[in-house]
Amino acid sequence: MPLSQNHSWMLLKDILNNHQEDCCGSQSECEQLERTVMSLMRQPEVAEETMSVLQEIYQYSQSGIHAANLENHIESHQQKLAGWVEDITQYS
Repeated sequence: MPLSQNHSWMLLKDILNNHQEDCCGSQSECEQLERTVMSLMRQPEVAEETMSVLQEIYQYSQSGIHAANLENHIESHQQKLAGWVEDITQYS
């Protein structure tokens, strides 16, 4: 059963918030981010102004999937993570 748009936003927010707070994560979390972002980008109800944030999160997830050191990748994106969590709070 697919997630509703609201649940998808909450999932993104939870994973990104955990990455920001814990400064660690897993490849599977990055893969989940990727799948969730792609699902949201395909939904016609998603506002155009949110697409740039979703694209940034998608790039972050792609880089995280292939990162040699995921913790360094997450640590280097701390400010972006905080901004994305704040943005998602407004969308959901």
